[in-house]
Amino acid sequence: MNHPSFRPPNLTLATIGLCLATFMQVLDTTIANVSLPTIAGNLGVSSDQSAWVITSFAVSNAIALPLTGFLVRRYGETRLFVLATLLFSLASLLCGVAQSMGVLVGFRALQGAVAGPMYPITQSLLISIYPANKRGQALALLAMITVVAPIAGPILGGWITDNYSWPWIFFINVPIGIFASWVVANQMKGRPEKLEKPKMDYVGLITLVIGVGALQVLLDKGNDLDWFESSFIVVLGIIAAVSLTVFLIWEMTDKDPIVNLRLFRHRNFAAGTVTLTLGYAGFFGMSLLLPLWLQTQLHYTSVWAGLATAPIGVLPVVLTPFVGKYAPRFDLRVLASFSFIVLAATSFMRAAFTIDVDFASVALVQLLMGLGVAFYFMPVLSIVLSDLHPHEISAGSGLATFLRTLGGSFAASLTTWIWQHRAIEHHARLTEHISVYDPATQHAITQFGQGSLARAATVMDQLVQGQALMMSTIDYFNMLGWLFLGLIAVVFFAKPPFAPKGGGASAAAAGGH
Repeated sequence: MNHPSFRPPNLTLATIGLCLATFMQVLDTTIANVSLPTIAGNLGVSSDQSAWVITSFAVSNAIALPLTGFLVRRYGETRLFVLATLLFSLASLLCGVAQSMGVLVGFRALQGAVAGPMYPITQSLLISIYPANKRGQALALLAMITVVAPIAGPILGGWITDNYSWPWIFFINVPIGIFASWVVANQMKGRPEKLEKPKMDYVGLITLVIGVGALQVLLDKGNDLDWFESSFIVVLGIIAAVSLTVFLIWEMTDKDPIVNLRLFRHRNFAAGTVTLTLGYAGFFGMSLLLPLWLQTQLHYTSVWAGLATAPIGVLPVVLTPFVGKYAPRFDLRVLASFSFIVLAATSFMRAAFTIDVDFASVALVQLLMGLGVAFYFMPVLSIVLSDLHPHEISAGSGLATFLRTLGGSFAASLTTWIWQHRAIEHHARLTEHISVYDPATQHAITQFGQGSLARAATVMDQLVQGQALMMSTIDYFNMLGWLFLGLIAVVFFAKPPFAPKGGGASAAAAGGH
């Protein structure tokens, strides 16, 4: 039976409800980061144990994301979104009242799991309720949330923890989640959805949970445990490799897979997802290393490091309405390429930094990088979804978001490892020519150690270590610059047209494929 194209009674209110819930969910991926020392102190655990507050959320969220397509087919987009948002609010409340680390980690895992479908369904619902000529604006709005929320998270989390108490970083979600779910439930009432009863793919589900869970923990703990020098990491690596291999083979051959990997048969989805994943990994790696370098080497406080990096969000907020309105008139591959050129240029600018760089220079490059970010997410997201059939959009968005998230996890682990590893290499190279018989070294001993070799050695080692980390930072930003330039070639594997074909289940119910 054919249905007229569904429009909510108030498009603006529906958009606010969807975006508010998604902003809350994306914000929670980073809001607890700066509060970990306070949480650890209050609950009487070590800083290593408190890191599971972040890890548990990331693991369960990564597992839930690719299941979005299966859950949508079974329960429908609107019902699943409202339920997930309400459960997210409940899990947030339970996190705030937790009295032990074990309980908090458990509720953070629940929070991450129910958050999984929220972002992909928001993407699908926005496409379905906006007319074709306005869908670019809807995706641009979602892209702005993707950029601004992770930046706002640590700043807001630090402010709440300093001025109130850490449970409030979770309590603030409760009224927001309830309001957003009520708005979406009312605005989407009567939206036609085609429900199915797919059989549960237990082999796919079990191998996904084990494989992704093991991989995520491996990535989160690898640096702390010295990677494959640790038997725990080796075991996790074997479990992840075996489970994910079985998962891939099974899902590609099963008649009704829990994760539809056949979506990669679509050229634009494949090219767009690779571009999205690698581009986000580079963006995430930069966002991690820059504050770390500012705090450890330039001795910025966490607040000042946050303020130095925050300008990256300014231009995406200002330009989003214009990008959303006018971008569909252009070849989105060209806009994405412009984004990569700006991202590469700002990476090379950071590679020219020295340990004497001032706050204004750091902030200015961040502001300029925002221009690249503003033209990155909306065009790439549009390319990802452009050749999917309407009923595939939720599943495709979930799968692409999962791979983007996994790219961020790889970037988080590899960034720290590359930075430290390259610094060790530079340190060794810088010290190999130092000799107590060298006149320059003898002068340094006199200058730094006042005749004491031990004191001079300590001071000189600190200087060399700082220089080695600076050289390692330069190496990393140069590497990011070339990565972004390389993505220009990847994005041109996609072929126009790039307009999404319509929205989710309702379009399918309305006679879509």
